[in-house]
Amino acid sequence: MPISPRVAPLQASEFDTFINQQAGPVVIDFWAPWCGPCRALAPTLERLAENLEGVVAVRKINVDEAAELASAFGVRSIPTLILFKDGQALSQVVGSQTESELVKWVGSAF
Repeated sequence: MPISPRVAPLQASEFDTFINQQAGPVVIDFWAPWCGPCRALAPTLERLAENLEGVVAVRKINVDEAAELASAFGVRSIPTLILFKDGQALSQVVGSQTESELVKWVGSAF
């Protein structure tokens, strides 16, 4: 899967700094490359990031590489998306979502 600059991978070591430095909402996609539903959701996240560029940051965290971080946020199934604002987790959704559902979900952060 090609890496998108809009939905770039985020390492666990960079997580706290990234989340706390963002002025607006952040969507973190907890995923794995072997996960079919995660791969199916990727184009939707790409469109979300493109359409809301400058409003919301979207990043991916590979649960195989960041198991402790995933566990800390109670990620039990993937894909799990967590919405953060001001460094705090606001809500999460699990499983495939449509773009309109995600736009509405992100809008709840305002």
